[in-house]
Amino acid sequence: MQKIVTHLWYDKEALEAAEFYVSLFDYSSIDSIVTLNNTPSDTPSGSADSIVFTLANKTFMSISAGPTFKLNPSVSLQVICNTLSEVDRLWKQLSKDGSILMPLDAYPFSEKYGWTEDRFGLSWQIMYLPDQLISQKITPVMLFTGEQYGKAEEAIQFYTSIFVNSAIDGLSYYGDDELKQGGKLMYGAFNLEGQNFVAMDSAMAHDFKFSEAISFLVNCDTQEEIDYLWEELSVVPEAEQCGWLKDKYGFSWQISPTIMNDIMNTKDQEQLNRVVQAFLPMKKMNIAELIKAYEG
Repeated sequence: MQKIVTHLWYDKEALEAAEFYVSLFDYSSIDSIVTLNNTPSDTPSGSADSIVFTLANKTFMSISAGPTFKLNPSVSLQVICNTLSEVDRLWKQLSKDGSILMPLDAYPFSEKYGWTEDRFGLSWQIMYLPDQLISQKITPVMLFTGEQYGKAEEAIQFYTSIFVNSAIDGLSYYGDDELKQGGKLMYGAFNLEGQNFVAMDSAMAHDFKFSEAISFLVNCDTQEEIDYLWEELSVVPEAEQCGWLKDKYGFSWQISPTIMNDIMNTKDQEQLNRVVQAFLPMKKMNIAELIKAYEG
């Protein structure tokens, strides 16, 4: 099981978006669809569809849970392509009815690159690197802006200190004459639990910041691991709910028991409803209480 999963929040379009993304990439599939029968008093959306899907051999999750949070370019998905035809195909599909942030063109770091929001609001960076061995096709990219500007390298050091299986793969910095950002992190590649991530600083006047719309869900085998990660990451008490937390950079994580993957796929609707009602009041997830609810 993939340890860390990128999680996307939509108003009503989670399944439609997942089906669209799956159609674009090889080794992709819709893996499960679960409807959480909440009430409006439980969550802003009432019932919510939770989707697990695979893109290019990596697991993603999404949820249709109402308009509370909106996707924005503070986190984007970088796609490495070895052929120009693939760049053109993906760009055509992902930019259609979306919003282009950087046009598809030649840049110092790639002879063909573009950055776009798709029609669902998710941001993609499409990059042509013909000679690069692709170990991970799609990589989440975190952009540190506003009050978090200049903290990208610190965040990488922090995250890699928390997770046992982690490494910093490479750090590149802006030169003194580059957008007055000399010394800040231009591109930082790191790995957490077998998954690649990128962090970057940007001093540009962006009107977005990290939000719950994109979070990283961590599958934990034991209560001890949940307790450890919760203690290390959570610094905003009012953001703690249903296993969600915010770290000191304003980024959202979900610390979830691995057993939830089996529990949520039960075919017994009453059993599922009991589990949902058990975890909705929780802040940090309690494995024993979830099993108790599951078993009735």
